[in-house]
Amino acid sequence: MRILVVDDEPSNVALLEAMLQDAGYSDVKSLTNSSLVMKTCAAFDPDLVLLDLMMPQPDGFAILESLRSTHHEVFLPVIVLTADINEESRCRALAAGATDFLLKPFDQTEVLLRIRNLLDMRTLHLRLDNQRAAFEDAVYARTSELKQALAELEQTKGCPAG
Repeated sequence: MRILVVDDEPSNVALLEAMLQDAGYSDVKSLTNSSLVMKTCAAFDPDLVLLDLMMPQPDGFAILESLRSTHHEVFLPVIVLTADINEESRCRALAAGATDFLLKPFDQTEVLLRIRNLLDMRTLHLRLDNQRAAFEDAVYARTSELKQALAELEQTKGCPAG
């Protein structure tokens, strides 16, 4: 699974990268420049985003809103990691589409468990989307077959019997 880490502090990024690598996550991309998030998401197609809120423009709130507007049909978990203990910020982040919210300094075990749980949920959503698409294809194919059979039946009824 692909994980995108976004934090303007290189030391925080290095800590998260090491933690993820130690936990066996190898497909990790990190950004310290928040203006590159949307372009990177389009190219990297992450399965989970770890996002700091307090960054230069665009800040984490703007990124959340952009992610939700462009990925509204897909379940993309976003865990906000921030030192901002303000209740208003937490509520604002969750209202903007954060899937989870953790305060810095964070507990490594808790972060890894939440990541695992959300990646499991992402896998189930992707599997469900694939099954739904296959079902829609099957319904479309069967509907086409039935329309063809009905057309043939109507054509047969219109011809005089021999």
